[in-house]
Amino acid sequence: MPASRPASLVSGRKVRFAVIGCGRIAGKHFEALKSHAANAEITAVCDTDPRALAAAATATGAKGFADLRELLAQSDADVVVLCTPSGMHPNQVIAVAESGRHVVTEKPMATRWADGLRMVQACDRAGVRLFVVKQNRRNATLQLLKRAVEQRRFGRIYMATINVFWNRPQSYFDSAAWRGTWEFDGGALMNQASHYVDLLDWLMGPVESVQAYVATLARHIEVEDTATVGVRWRSGALGSVNVTMLAYKQNFEGAITILGENGTVRVGGVAVNQIQHWEFADTRPEDATVKEASYATTSVYGFGHPLYYDNVINTLRGSAEAETDGREGLRSLEILIASYTSARDGRRVALPLEF
Repeated sequence: MPASRPASLVSGRKVRFAVIGCGRIAGKHFEALKSHAANAEITAVCDTDPRALAAAATATGAKGFADLRELLAQSDADVVVLCTPSGMHPNQVIAVAESGRHVVTEKPMATRWADGLRMVQACDRAGVRLFVVKQNRRNATLQLLKRAVEQRRFGRIYMATINVFWNRPQSYFDSAAWRGTWEFDGGALMNQASHYVDLLDWLMGPVESVQAYVATLARHIEVEDTATVGVRWRSGALGSVNVTMLAYKQNFEGAITILGENGTVRVGGVAVNQIQHWEFADTRPEDATVKEASYATTSVYGFGHPLYYDNVINTLRGSAEAETDGREGLRSLEILIASYTSARDGRRVALPLEF
């Protein structure tokens, strides 16, 4: 695709995807796109590790590239999916946008606020779409919770707490030089808990301010392995995000609890996959579906990637609008950067970061 021509809607054929970075999360994208085989295909994969590249090419049947620039010059992809270390996303997004292609980027979209802004601006200039992966929003459990909030079933919400108590051993961080670094990865709050920080704004509305503490208690890494963030929403509600990668032996829980004047809900399990408490002053038909929404999982990624790609494909066909575009991605990035600023400076940080 010529660099001078912005990407356009795709019709009359399958949407062509290229996946950059063929590590552990890429597998979820391969599976998700395979489930959309009638409407999507992977035509290129890219990785600097020859073994990972060979495995991805074999798994997908796509042409392999060792360099992003070569892929952009030779591939016919409509969309480039970034499954690379977070700190690499900004420059890669800008390069892809300037080639005239749409971009899907894994979380977090960037590790710095200014970089997130650059990414959105570059895609705007190029006339391409920027999608940020927020697959947890598609969980059936969280869809029910989102609906309850929108229907105002809680009445006034007083408090919300999020717990992410997982285990990442030292061997996880030692498996790649970029893991556990400020430049490329971010800490437990930014990386492992990114999808949960997203719930603060998506479910509860705009955040007014945060006060955070972070610590590196057990892992030999640059960034934090444990964090706690106090949150005040513009609505007046209070809450917290509590994160650690030091849960004994295995992942323990990923949970959110919301308490309001007319209801209490807790969605827990290892990855917000179980509705453990659902009680409201009123009764509605969807209450009967609560037990069905819960599911078993051994993966903290959940099963939202195929549903996430529904929206991407439909947006590129012109029948939907992007649910988590670059600007939506900036909302959770802003909370993350505000939290790190608070922890560094020892003060409350108000949002927005810029006017």
